[in-house]
Amino acid sequence: MKVNANTLKNGNIIEIKDRLWSVVGMEISQPGKGGAYANITLRDVRNGNKDVQRFRTQESVEKVRLEQDESQFLFADGDMYTFMDTKTYEQFEINGELIGYPRVFLQDGMMVTIEKYEDEPLGVQLPDTVVMEVVECEPVVKGQTASSSYKPGQLENGERVMIPPHIDAGTRVVLKTEDGSYVERAKD
Repeated sequence: MKVNANTLKNGNIIEIKDRLWSVVGMEISQPGKGGAYANITLRDVRNGNKDVQRFRTQESVEKVRLEQDESQFLFADGDMYTFMDTKTYEQFEINGELIGYPRVFLQDGMMVTIEKYEDEPLGVQLPDTVVMEVVECEPVVKGQTASSSYKPGQLENGERVMIPPHIDAGTRVVLKTEDGSYVERAKD
């Protein structure tokens, strides 16, 4: 599907010279003379190489349409993550690098969306948020709760995140899976 270069967003997959690229950054420049152009930072989805391409803002690029299938996370073995297709009950493995940082929030039985291109997995989308328990954190310092400061806390999966000072160990919190940022205290 052809789209204008200036309409691309992070995470879009485009095809250039028979290679698939993921958009990881974009900057639109308007020089004093001439037309505007977009500098788009791309990552090759198969080997991870990065490249920067310059397009005129009205130039067309081929945006790839990905198939999206619901799958269930089963378990991790080293850096390989095993999923099950919920329609066919087939199990398949995906390398952790393909999932990226959000893989630390995968939980047994979690439903995810697998993005595929011609039956090849290209990405894994976790739910926007996840509920986890804080197992360790620093105690509250008197007067610290009045400001908007954060303190480090350790989650049940071993990941360290920044949490508000009023959160204690044993509290369940809601976190964004894309970057691990605190959203709110979980409503149990």
